[in-house]
Amino acid sequence: MFDGSISMSLQTPNCPPFFLSTVYINKTLSRTRPILSAVVQSSSLLGQSHESGSLHESRKFPGSAAASLLRSKSPDSLLNQANTIGIIGGVSVSSTLNFLGKLVWYSAKDAEECPPFVVCNDPALNEELFHASVHSLKSKTVQLDHIRGAVSQNLRHKRAFLEQAGARCIVMPCHISHAWHGDVSEGCSIPFLHVGECVAKELKEAKLKPLEAGSGVRIGVLATDATLSAGFYQEKLQNQGFEVVLPDKATMEHVIIPTIEALNHRDMEGARNLLRIGIQLLLVRAVNAVIIGSDEMQGVLPKDDPLLKKCIDPMDALARSTVTWARSNKKLTLLLDSQSSAKQCPREQSSALLQFKQLWKILFSVVVERIIPTQR
Repeated sequence: MFDGSISMSLQTPNCPPFFLSTVYINKTLSRTRPILSAVVQSSSLLGQSHESGSLHESRKFPGSAAASLLRSKSPDSLLNQANTIGIIGGVSVSSTLNFLGKLVWYSAKDAEECPPFVVCNDPALNEELFHASVHSLKSKTVQLDHIRGAVSQNLRHKRAFLEQAGARCIVMPCHISHAWHGDVSEGCSIPFLHVGECVAKELKEAKLKPLEAGSGVRIGVLATDATLSAGFYQEKLQNQGFEVVLPDKATMEHVIIPTIEALNHRDMEGARNLLRIGIQLLLVRAVNAVIIGSDEMQGVLPKDDPLLKKCIDPMDALARSTVTWARSNKKLTLLLDSQSSAKQCPREQSSALLQFKQLWKILFSVVVERIIPTQR
């Protein structure tokens, strides 16, 4: 068994009401017309981008040590904290909200406030990703190449927007978006976390043992055709030494694709039964855990389903890695600030001493000029 800390968490974490209410405003705006919208949260305020592009103050918080981390990265930046996170929205607003809930949850677990973040949600991009992720299932073929250029360029624009907004780290809480992670992260001047690397690293740290003698540790992956064909989960897991087990063609055609179709027809009971079969078909192949790499299949099984103990939501790993990065960067900035202050103090003391010596020389020369003529 793997460590419980990496098991799937499918229930919605408890988020402050003001947080969800503010974000839902963005969801409403997204439905009205395809505008570029952003949600901004910091240690001092929670703001919401309107169609005019201006930010209004939604909720005040008490001051904190994060205020000392302000940096002038750009005069046009929305946020300047050194641990600001930039988030490119996923295939749907709900999947993005789910990740934000995880971000708040894992931050609050250690009684710390959530790091400042900027969210970029574009309904037009959501629709393109949805077509890439779901519509390819209906035709039984993966059609990523013909939209690769358009989606890649769109994602790069989002990355540039977040960098300009003051982000110091970028994440994409969307499985299919990672098919373009290499293109989008190329030339990025700040860290750009990869969900596959995050989950593979956590599995490696769990020190799993093979379930069959003579074999390696096996990890199963359940996802759509598009995500599996992109191959990034397989690549990142294999880089950590794991054997990757995927659904065979029959399972994809008769279990996974029908699961998505059942969800589209709001047949939750049928989707649950099919998903259970898909998970069991991987477990009988001696896998230690099953990665559910699909936003559509998240939340299908009830939280008390015993099969979930063997399943992993990669977005949990991405959220934990994001929080870890934010805390580390904040501590590093505080350390550098303290060292800079320590170096500045001796310089200030030397400057004061020099001024004192110069003043003393002036006073001494004045006294000498007055005393010597008097004695003569």
